[in-house]
Amino acid sequence: MVLDRKENLLQRLEFVRFYAGWVKSMPNEVWSKQQAMLINSMMENARNFMLSGEEYLESKKNRKRFWVKLDETEEVE
Repeated sequence: MVLDRKENLLQRLEFVRFYAGWVKSMPNEVWSKQQAMLINSMMENARNFMLSGEEYLESKKNRKRFWVKLDETEEVE
């Protein structure tokens, strides 16, 4: 699948404008509660990530694919 960078950028900008308008139209209590839920879920996801920070950075540096070992004989991508 080839990504169209310009189209992707335009879609992201459209969403940012939409979200900024929504935030401006809502009371602080509403949007800050949703923002907190988003941040909390991202932090939870980071805690459950299977690689350490160092392993992740090394994988980005080397551009290698990592395998998650399920047991001694089976590996998956």
